[in-house]
Amino acid sequence: MGTDKARAIVVLSPWAARRLIAKGVAAYPPVRRALEGGLVIVTLGTTNAYVAEELSGAPVDKSRYRAGYIEIGSGLKALPPAERSRPVILFRGRKVGWGPEEVLEKLSAGDVLIKGANVIDPRGICGVFASSPTGGTVGRYVTAAIARGAEIVIPISRAKSIHGSVPGLTRRLGIGRLRYASGDPIGVYPLVGHHITEVEAVQLLYGVDAEHMGSCGLHGGEVVLLLEGEGGAVERAFTDLSDLNRRERPPF
Repeated sequence: MGTDKARAIVVLSPWAARRLIAKGVAAYPPVRRALEGGLVIVTLGTTNAYVAEELSGAPVDKSRYRAGYIEIGSGLKALPPAERSRPVILFRGRKVGWGPEEVLEKLSAGDVLIKGANVIDPRGICGVFASSPTGGTVGRYVTAAIARGAEIVIPISRAKSIHGSVPGLTRRLGIGRLRYASGDPIGVYPLVGHHITEVEAVQLLYGVDAEHMGSCGLHGGEVVLLLEGEGGAVERAFTDLSDLNRRERPPF
């Protein structure tokens, strides 16, 4: 007679969820290989700020490590370029101060571009809100990464899940197609790569299956997960994630 799986439910705060995703990105084998012998680019983003901390081992000013964002009362907004941090660039595991031109000159197959997204649809396709007419980070790095065979890793919370289709939104949206907008008008770019949500992070870190079963509480970005697996592994995951909830505080 087989042994039943152990099960647990864990609720993650928005900031604990981001930290979990960041730890999952750091454990993803292509990222680990690129840290040892290649180039890793961590573009700006609220979740990517946590990724930058995990990969560089240094604190990040999370209020400035972002480009586009959603704000109650203002809608879709973009942080002015002068107020933004520079993206964290790591070459062979060490932080370097290269600008976009030097990064693009060196980017090659086996390197990793870490690019956040705004939505993930039921098929796992991620979408990036684009308010810049030139495409912002997507226009700067993504096409070069695809052309050269670099790995694109997409850290994104399951709290950003949508019921519709990202390609469907792409076909219907665009800065010049909107008559009205709460905040900045946008297009949606369908981002191709390997997404890492809380679900994939739990599998990478603990070898435990996780299922997204709910989102959004008092703070708007909470994530509820069902954990399933071997008893000891589920216990470790539940204990660690509960501790993560206690340790991680709102960034701003």
